[in-house]
Amino acid sequence: MTSAEGSKGGRKVVIVTGGSRGIGREVSLSLAANGWSVVTMFAGNEKAADVLVAEIYENWGAGKAMAVKGDVSVAADVKNAFDRAEEAFGHVNAVVNLAGTIASHLPKLADTTEEEWDRIFTVNTKGTFLVCKEAEKRLVSGGRILTCSTSLAVILNPGYSAYVASKAAVEALTKILAKELRGKNITANCISPGPIAGEFLFAGKSPEQISALTNMAPLERLGQPQDIAGVVKFLLSDDAAWVNGQILRVNGGSGIAGRNAKEP
Repeated sequence: MTSAEGSKGGRKVVIVTGGSRGIGREVSLSLAANGWSVVTMFAGNEKAADVLVAEIYENWGAGKAMAVKGDVSVAADVKNAFDRAEEAFGHVNAVVNLAGTIASHLPKLADTTEEEWDRIFTVNTKGTFLVCKEAEKRLVSGGRILTCSTSLAVILNPGYSAYVASKAAVEALTKILAKELRGKNITANCISPGPIAGEFLFAGKSPEQISALTNMAPLERLGQPQDIAGVVKFLLSDDAAWVNGQILRVNGGSGIAGRNAKEP
């Protein structure tokens, strides 16, 4: 896997949305360790973003990261993140769109409010649309666009209708985008994580629900942010130049042949 070279200071530049916590934080650290300059776009937790940038500075030197506050569902905020990245580092080589949200109490479809449905689609689907739209205009040749879905899109557990529908749209968008990027030497792929340990997964769930999620995969464990970060690092590397328009299920085998848990 090649190191990240190609912008100001010989480093490639990546924008990671939702990059200050959870999977996004681990992805940002992994890419910084692999030679990327990282621009993390965060919506609200400025302290977490500042801590991330400070950690990258401490380990890999000043000027290797910056944090930009913004909402992925607001076009002006997305444009600003790209503007700031180009001003600081030069061209943008890749974008990893990890910003997302989910209903905290997992309502059935009949119990899902219009407000909750709209909120989830605004962040997950519209946000992805706006980030991809800006990325197509701004990425240099050899660029990478990486979106994020969920393995629930194939497992289809009850209680996730709005979330899964919003992510299924992301998968379709990514495949079409890969075709529309013809001639630009830019790839578009989508990672589809299974259950990943962290506050996003644990929020609002009972111990029984967490146990059920843990047993979904034949590996009988929850995924860790590092499991996703390694796949992201590969997809942004030169080794993945021929990977395009793909949905990569990174889930420990969850949902294989329709079996989500241990055999009886």
